[in-house]
Amino acid sequence: MGKLTGRKVLAIAIFWVAVVFGVNFTMAYQAEKSFPGLEEETGNGYDESQAFDQIMKAQIALGWKIDLAYAGKALKVTFQGTRGQVPQVAAMDLLIGRPTEAKDDQRPIFAQDGPVFVARPVTLAPGKWMVKINARAKDGTEFHQRLALIVAE
Repeated sequence: MGKLTGRKVLAIAIFWVAVVFGVNFTMAYQAEKSFPGLEEETGNGYDESQAFDQIMKAQIALGWKIDLAYAGKALKVTFQGTRGQVPQVAAMDLLIGRPTEAKDDQRPIFAQDGPVFVARPVTLAPGKWMVKINARAKDGTEFHQRLALIVAE
């Protein structure tokens, strides 16, 4: 193997620094490529933040709760009201995807039967999925909720 000289130590140090930089650049490229970094398209963040409290109060006043189920390639979203009331849901949009990347994002098309929305076929691989629900009551009140869905084998 020979003597450890200054040139060998320098070559080893340069090699390991190159490996670290190479791995870092590769990981940064993969991270940027797989996740766009944008949560949602927004116009003016300041204006939206000023309306946030009013929107949240209106949403809480609706008293809606969501029951989410996935079985047999069918995704079922059920809106539940307070004290047994049937929620008056005018429209619903749903985005489902993996929490860390956008390539598996889907916007299923739902059929509505009162407070129950069903989409099929929806193919979801096993694992954790993020579900963003945007709905609107018949009186125009907006409802937004984010849920986690775990799909078993």
